[in-house]
Amino acid sequence: MSCHEHEEAHPSSPSVSDSTSSSGTHYTCPMHPDVRADAPGPCPICGMSLQPLAPVASADGEEDAELADMRRRFRVGLVLTIPVFYAAMAEFLPGKGGLGDVSPTLIHWIQLLLSAPVVFWSGWPFLERGARSLKTMKLNMFTLIGLGVLVAYLFSATAVLFPRVFPDSFRDASGQLPVYFESAAVIVVLVLLGQVMELKARTSAGAAIRELLDLAPKTARLVMDDGREEEVLVETVKPGQKLRVRPGERIPVDGVVLEGESSVDESTVTGEPVPVLKQKGDRLIASTVNGTGSLLMEAEKVGSETLFARIIQMVAEAQRSRAPIQGLADRVAGVFVPIVVGIALVTFVIWAWIGPDPRMAHALVNAVAVLIIACPCALGLATPMSIMVATGRGARMGVLFRSAEAIEHFREVDVLVVDKTGTLTEGHPDLEDTVTTEGFTPDECLRWAASLERASEHPLGEAIVRAAEARDLALEPPEQVESVTGRGLHGRVGSKTVAVGTEKLMRDLGVSTDPLDNEAKRLRDKSLTVVYVAVDGRPAGLLALGDPIRSTTPEAIRELHAEGLRIVLLTGDNPTTAKEVAGRLGIDEVIAEVLPDEKARVVKRLQGEGHMVAMAGDGVNDAPALATADVGIAMGTGTDVAMESAGVTLVKGDLRGICRARRLSRATMSNIRQNLFFAFIYNALGVPIAAGVLYPVFGILLSPMIAAAAMSFSSLSVVLNALRLRRAL
Repeated sequence: MSCHEHEEAHPSSPSVSDSTSSSGTHYTCPMHPDVRADAPGPCPICGMSLQPLAPVASADGEEDAELADMRRRFRVGLVLTIPVFYAAMAEFLPGKGGLGDVSPTLIHWIQLLLSAPVVFWSGWPFLERGARSLKTMKLNMFTLIGLGVLVAYLFSATAVLFPRVFPDSFRDASGQLPVYFESAAVIVVLVLLGQVMELKARTSAGAAIRELLDLAPKTARLVMDDGREEEVLVETVKPGQKLRVRPGERIPVDGVVLEGESSVDESTVTGEPVPVLKQKGDRLIASTVNGTGSLLMEAEKVGSETLFARIIQMVAEAQRSRAPIQGLADRVAGVFVPIVVGIALVTFVIWAWIGPDPRMAHALVNAVAVLIIACPCALGLATPMSIMVATGRGARMGVLFRSAEAIEHFREVDVLVVDKTGTLTEGHPDLEDTVTTEGFTPDECLRWAASLERASEHPLGEAIVRAAEARDLALEPPEQVESVTGRGLHGRVGSKTVAVGTEKLMRDLGVSTDPLDNEAKRLRDKSLTVVYVAVDGRPAGLLALGDPIRSTTPEAIRELHAEGLRIVLLTGDNPTTAKEVAGRLGIDEVIAEVLPDEKARVVKRLQGEGHMVAMAGDGVNDAPALATADVGIAMGTGTDVAMESAGVTLVKGDLRGICRARRLSRATMSNIRQNLFFAFIYNALGVPIAAGVLYPVFGILLSPMIAAAAMSFSSLSVVLNALRLRRAL
């Protein structure tokens, strides 16, 4: 039955699809993120319980519904299983364990009655999911558990209720039929215990994202036009409204400081513990903590548009994504259950044919042991659990992985391509100097350039406009503005034709730069970016802008070199300035005066040379290269487009985060390989032992109860190993 046919037959069941249904789906499977459902329930593929698609904040004292249900079933099952188990073991104890001369038939009836609610109530979720897996032919761990438990219980119940239907091959030397009520009950209880422990561990694995959600403020203090303040829900805040943030409160939304001065603890977002001083004009990030001062702010981004909300969404998406290595586990799991069922049948046949008496009883016990111990849950959890914990750990460090694929590939990167402005530098250039030709004054040159640059969103253009506004120059609205990608702008300002941009733009427009060449070289030698200004076809002057290198960049470059990375500076700036910056930082290669589409071609060329390439950038012009690279790395201080195009975002825009991300990538992949080893080794050793290969030499048989304990422990070991990543780095 296809997925679509299954969905039509069971309209309320979860479906497998690539997109959200029109009605809006809210739940997904941690092992199969393509599964979507409108309500909680079991995954139609693996049987695991679905989780909320969108992250949900924790409620005080509220326990996960599935965990509470499994714990309740476990407690009831344990209470009823203890006397069943004791009665089964009593015959091996002196004086029959205090049972005296109680009839074996009566003991069997008591076991039947006590184990029935254990199997059919405590174990009902497993039986139900197992039956569904057979109906849809999507065999999974619950197929094996359900078959094993039902075979053991139904055989035993038939032996008590209709003993005459069994031939002598089922009976022991005294003519009695063996019963396995204790095996069925203990298997259910042990599987429930494993589920409880696994669910608690999965809850811990998702703790990072819930902790982030719990930090989000619920209310904001709205400042009215008349100066009154009113406390409102954060979701009602709109862009442009004024908010008061008192000492010790969390910033409610993204915005800018209008009045006041205070230190803000941004560690929840950036991972950096040192508070940042905020003054008029500085940006504020939602959910960060105000210090001792009072701030008046203007809301800019609210709701799902805030950086904090986007961080949570990116972490949630990464936790649901699938690493390429998961394909190995998927291929194995796809044939695993049918193979195990086949092994169980072969085990039954061999023991029934050549096993010791009672042959059929031995055949049944060993077949059930094979079914139980081979549960593939650990195999399915091996990769998703590590990815879930790793993405949460990365978020705490200010490193946001957009997908599991980025985590897997990051450790293999050997070439790092970096943009200059906003990546190596602060990304907030300032006007440092103005040089003019004869007949033009510095203020005139700056006024014409700033008037034209009002039509631009480039960081250099914004710096030119800020400088003109700081001098109170009267700017005019530009007309007929034409942007030449990577080179500049030209258009009309008042009655003048103005061009602002690179030397190449001037040449394209037929403007001679000879009168300014010497000054341009002098300014570039000082690591300043030179912008030419032309008016009515004549060179008017130069604007020299400086963008200081980030204080953390030199240390980051040293760490990246120590990691064995080759670093390439790829910039649209001129070669002189780019080489000067690269020389100061020890960067290996410089490619300058590159247009945005050419950046992507450079990345492809490096990939064609056999390199695994990461690209770090922050602007709209970096987006094509970020999307082309094997791993795109966006600066959290950059544009939204860059963040959407990248597989990794460094929230603080600090390149040292790349080293942390690589170390986390290596730790995660090592952890996944360990998990897969645990999952495979249990089955590689457990299935043959359960089938009885040790019996001819050592006389050892594996009880289904021990098989259930081993199965639960295998899943738990995978989960606990994944949780070690919370302490990585």
